Amino acid sequence: MTSEPRNVWDLHCELGEGPVWVDGALWFTDIKTQKVHRYAPATGARKSWSAPEQIGFVLPAEGGGFVAGLQSGLHRFDPESGAFALIAEMEPERPNNRLNDGAVDPLGRLWFGTMDNGEKEKSGAFYRFERGALTRTGIEGIAITNGPCLSPDGRILYFVDTLAGTIEAADVDERGALSNRRPFVAIDPREGHPDGPTIDSEGCVWIGLYAGWEARRYSPAGELIERVRFPVSNITKIAFGGDDLRTVYATTARQLLKPDRIAKQPEIGDLFEFRVAVPGIPCPRVAL
Repeated sequence: MTSEPRNVWDLHCELGEGPVWVDGALWFTDIKTQKVHRYAPATGARKSWSAPEQIGFVLPAEGGGFVAGLQSGLHRFDPESGAFALIAEMEPERPNNRLNDGAVDPLGRLWFGTMDNGEKEKSGAFYRFERGALTRTGIEGIAITNGPCLSPDGRILYFVDTLAGTIEAADVDERGALSNRRPFVAIDPREGHPDGPTIDSEGCVWIGLYAGWEARRYSPAGELIERVRFPVSNITKIAFGGDDLRTVYATTARQLLKPDRIAKQPEIGDLFEFRVAVPGIPCPRVAL
């Protein structure tokens, strides 16, 4: 049932990330060029906004607009005006860190990670933002955090250490506390590096592979059950969209690639789509 990926927007992102389906459109970012992009497939409409800093994600917020993960912290983003307003400053003692990826659980709690902008120092950590309160999860000491994503019932958190090549899981209790941290999947670096994870309605984890030319689907038991090959090497993250949440959108990246490498994969950095049999789940709105 899975179709071949198709290029739907040739915008050549340096570091495309954070795709999310909201109100009939796909929203995503280009971290390095500090852009927010919106693609509405029903009309083909495309629109972009400039952010004041590097921006890892935009996720829908209660009451309209978005919560954006900028380098300095969480901001409220208003697409009507294009304005960003600070909600919570992050890690001022670590000016070389930035926010990278995030997800919303069924209770409206925002989970996200910070990382070293130089992608070397193990200065990144995962946080939970709940109705104005910011909490460290205890998962830290990671150079490049990715994810997290959550099981459909919000009881399991999956999170990525990209340089280590690992996806781990932890149980989430009613208060948002984590326990029973455990390995989920390890990926050989020769096959690529795990990037952004996304969950589907069966609780399977999709993962984009950086330098791996594909996206993979793993069962809740950690078994590799599906793979989708791309004409480009760096798949950063996927999101489910369309009326039936079975159209999958994938962001890609061309950062740090030399011109000769780009010439061999000219579509790298573009937005792709493909169809799947098992739908995703709607993105909850961040409770503010």
